[in-house]
This record gives sequence, C-alpha cells and structure tokens, in this order.
Amino acid sequence: MSNEQLAVNAIKGLAMDAVQAANSGHPGAPMGMADIATVLWTRFLNVDPSDPTWPDRDRFVVSNGHASMLLYSLLHLSGFPLELEAIKNFRQFGYPTAGHPERDVDLGIETTTGPLGQGFGTGVGLAIAEEHLRAVFGEDLMSHRTFGLVSDGDLMEGISSESGSMAGHLGLGRLIYVYDDNEISIEGDTDLAFTEDVPVRFRAFGWHTEDIDGHDREAVAQAIEAALSVPDQPSLIVAHTHIAHGSPNKVDTHGAHGSPLGDEEIRLTKEAMGWPPDEQFYVPDEAYAAFAAVGARGSEARAEWTKRRDEAFADSATAHLWATYWDPEPVTVGPLGFEVGGSLATRQASGKAINALAPRVPNLVGGSADLAPSTNTLIDDVPSFSRNDRAGRNFHFGIREHAMGAAVNGMAIHGGLRPFGATFLIFNDYMRPAVRLSALMGAPSIWVYTHDSVFLGEDGPTHQPIEHLASLRAMPNMWVVRPGDAGETAEAWELALNRTDGPTCLVLTRQGLPTLERETGGVHRGGYVLREGMDAIIIATGSEVSVALAAAEALDGERSIRVVSMPCVEAFLGQDSDYQSEVLSPGMPVASLEAAATLGWERFTGKDGLTIGIDHFGASAPAARLAREFGLDVEAVAPRLREWLS
Repeated sequence: MSNEQLAVNAIKGLAMDAVQAANSGHPGAPMGMADIATVLWTRFLNVDPSDPTWPDRDRFVVSNGHASMLLYSLLHLSGFPLELEAIKNFRQFGYPTAGHPERDVDLGIETTTGPLGQGFGTGVGLAIAEEHLRAVFGEDLMSHRTFGLVSDGDLMEGISSESGSMAGHLGLGRLIYVYDDNEISIEGDTDLAFTEDVPVRFRAFGWHTEDIDGHDREAVAQAIEAALSVPDQPSLIVAHTHIAHGSPNKVDTHGAHGSPLGDEEIRLTKEAMGWPPDEQFYVPDEAYAAFAAVGARGSEARAEWTKRRDEAFADSATAHLWATYWDPEPVTVGPLGFEVGGSLATRQASGKAINALAPRVPNLVGGSADLAPSTNTLIDDVPSFSRNDRAGRNFHFGIREHAMGAAVNGMAIHGGLRPFGATFLIFNDYMRPAVRLSALMGAPSIWVYTHDSVFLGEDGPTHQPIEHLASLRAMPNMWVVRPGDAGETAEAWELALNRTDGPTCLVLTRQGLPTLERETGGVHRGGYVLREGMDAIIIATGSEVSVALAAAEALDGERSIRVVSMPCVEAFLGQDSDYQSEVLSPGMPVASLEAAATLGWERFTGKDGLTIGIDHFGASAPAARLAREFGLDVEAVAPRLREWLS
C-alpha cells in the first residue's frame, strides 16, 4: 500500500474515530473527500506549518464546515500545531476542534465556516484581497491562490449564486473550488430538491469547470493542473464522490452524513481498508511521511518569499508601504470643517470622512450593494476594482448584500486590507449570516448602514428599520455606532478603523442633522455628557440626540436634565466603572430616546425609567409627520419627560 493510500486511510480512520468518540458529527464527507484533500495538500498547496501566518501562503477553505474532521486531520498530519489529543476530543469544551471550523490562523484554520455557503463567499473575498494586493505590491510579494472545498449544500444556498456570479464577473482566476458532488444531504438523495446542472450554472457565471471521479487521485491532480492554467476565470472542479467511501454498509447513504457510523460499521470499514480494526486514532508513520511534503514545499516557498521580501524592503518606500498595509498606525480623521449649527446627514459626513481618510489609509477599500450614491461610500479620484484594474479601491458588489458581506469578511481576514461594505440598514437582513460570522471570527469588517430609521420617510415601512439596532447590539463582539452629528461620525470612523479585534457597524441617517457644539473624543468612550443636569438623565443616539437636547432646554426652569449621547453602547460598557458613574450618576432617574425598538435600553433606565422609541412598524410619510405621529419630536418628548418626572 502506497504512502499516499495510507494517508487517505488515516484521514478516514481519524474521521470515523473522532465522530464516534464524540457521538456527534459528520463522518461521511471527510471519508468521501479524503482522496481529493490528500492530493491537493500533498501535491499543490503552499502552506508552512512552522509559520502558519506567512502572508503569501495559499488560503484553504472548507466551506462544508460539517466536514471539519477532514480539515483537522489535514492540519494534524501536515504538522500544524493541532495535536492528536485535540482530535481525540473532537467537539469537546476547551479544544480547538469544534463541530464546525472556527478561525484560528495559528492552527491553520483560515476562516469560520458554519452556515453553508459562507466559506464559498468568504473565499471569494480572500481571492479579491490577493488580486488587489498583488496589483499594489507585485508578484514577488503577493502571489498565492485560494483553494476551497464545497458541497451540495453550499451550492444550494443562495449565497453561492451571488458570490459565484461576482467571482465570475471579476475573473478571479486564482480561485479554485472542488465540489464534493456526493448527491447526499440530510434528508436523503439530493434529487429530492436539487436537480440543476451545476457546471452549466457556473459556466454561465463565467467559471472554468472540470468533471472528474473524485476518488481517482490522478484525475484530481490533472483537474487541479488544468485549473491552475486558467488565468482569468475561477474554477469549479466537479468531483463525483461516494459519501462514507469505504464503508461496506453506510456508503452512499444519508445516514452517514450527520451521525456516527457505529462501532461495528467502523470495525468493518477498517478491516476492508486494511486498518487495525481495534485501534482507535491510528496513524502510521508512512501517513505522516506522505504529508511531510506539505511542510517541505511550504517551508521552501516561504524562505524564497522571505528573500524576495528582504530584497524589496531594501527600498525604504516599499518597506514603509508594506507596513502601512500590514501593521498600520492608529488613525485620526482630523478636523473636517463641520460648522456648528449647520445641517448635514451623517451619511454625508461619513462620505467626507472616508475621503479624508483615503489618502492616509491606502488599504481602506470598499463599496456598496449598488447604493454608493445613497450611502456616500465612493472614494473620490480612484478607480474601481475590476478584472482590468486590480488596484482599484472602489468595489461594486452589485445587488448582492449577502455576497458582499462574505467577501468583505474574506478581505478583512486575509490581512493587509481594511474593507467596508455598505447598504441600507434594513438590508442587514439579507447579509445577516456573514455579519454574525464577522463578530464570531473577530474580523475587523466595517459595515456601513445608512437610512437608519423610520425617518427615511416616504419609502415606507418595508424600508424603515425598527428592530435592527437592538438585534445588532445583541450580537456578541459587534460594536454598533450610531453617531448623533457630523463630528461624531468622523470619530465613529476613527473608532472603526482602530478596532482590530472585531467588526463595527456605522449606522447613519438619510436626513440632515444639526451639527452640535461638543467636545471631541466622546465617541471613543461610547457615551459622554453633552449637557449637564442634576435632576434626571436622558440618553439618546443618532438623530434623537438633538431632539433630547431641545427637550432638555424646553424644560429649563422646571427640571435640570442631563443629556448623554451614547453612539456606541458596547464601547461605553467597556469603560471603567468610575467613568460610567461619572456619566450616569447612580440614583439619578434615566430615560432613553431612540427612533427604534426600545428593547435593551432597560439596562440603563431600570424599572422606573422611561424608554421612548418605536415598538411597531412605521408608515409612508415625510419624516416630520412621522416624528409627530410617533411621538419622537420635541413637542412630544418634552411633555413625556415632564410627566415622567412629576
């Protein structure tokens, strides 16, 4: 038996044993893809287990995240710091071998893939980042590929069509996916619900396709070689496989998809493949030897890249530019000339901030889902990223919010770029899985959301966000910033760009807001006192900050109302208790004001406080009429405060 076959068998054995030990998991897909993965890793992939974060490594994505044991087996066999003990404790608390891969680049796990299709879309973003950075730095410093494994489930999800269309349009020739076409899903054969001609669909998107037997390792190698030779099209290799390949009784059955094979079936499978039937987690030395090729090839490639890098860095300008992209200094926007008393929508202020930052932050890139004129997210005087101009910084994602979200995540986790994606806040619904994964991964993605409330007006309740702010704030590790004027918006961009351990939502108005007289720096602390007062506190965000100020002024002589602007609840809750007490004096009654669902504000207002918001859908009307009807203007807020305090 060849070392390569022993390596394939080792993957199958580890997958079976780990799932059985956990009594939970998906053994069938790793067994079915073992041949494909062994060929890709031992013959083609450029990664270095001794330096997993090497910038010019190939990126490898397992989009069908339920096949996580395949990835863990590959990493262990190749010499990444993922020990056999972690595999023995698959899906157990405290171990990095979760049920679905969770990003840990030090272990070689490039991205988090949970919901099917996310890895597909994220891989497109990884490929975009490589193309852009290669255009900036040249092939000597940036010239790698993105490889991925995708499944029937990935290709059923709509994001595969959004992302596939975008990748084909952009001609991402360094993106290669292998489709594990085993024709099995949880409920049974895929022909229950999925009978389309996948290669035809992808050729229509502009992809190169290959069709092979996924268990013929030479055919796999030839298909990858063919894909490598196509410079201007992404490639989909359709590999026909058998789920639970090698299992005498579970092969080609949906029972092998998401359940352990069982002790007896594992024993029969091991006997059939010449494996010690009573030994668990067995890996022969020859299997490690087969995968030693990964480290040898990757170490040599990294060493050659390091030499080229050092030669390039002899030019101090190149070294400085590289540092600007890969190890940037903290960012400040600086004064943008916003005049106190003037009126400016925060989406417009955001556009000014983007263009003030762009010359000083050359790796700031991004775009919108066909809404750049409305979201004010175009960078002036720079080209758009396209198949003909990879150095372009403006991205046209098309009306593909979900693909945009996944691609921005891929660009963010690739390294070297600070990407943003923009749309209306209501359309966060279309990209929710990608946004959640940005928080789960700690990816520094920036989400620019405009048209942030019922006050976008005449478009009506289908376009008017209500529950979205509360929903995003409930997401762990997500920072939601809703600035109250132009100055706060500039600071919000500073906050977002200087945050490196997670994503930030910038939530911006369509309508003009008065530019306030305020001290700078408050946004960085999440909340701050905008107007002093001794009798009560009103907390407001966004467009309601100026309303809160006006209401407090209207009650002068009756009550002394402190106004607190709280653009970022998460940043405020991260401040020390002394500062929080300074802003929200314990014992003072607290009210909140926000043109959105009131859920969540009770943590500040308490049971005796007042929450003013909108806990129902909106209506189609001019903004001023909506404010009056829904009790969100000064004429309604001031009397409510008076009544509450009395």
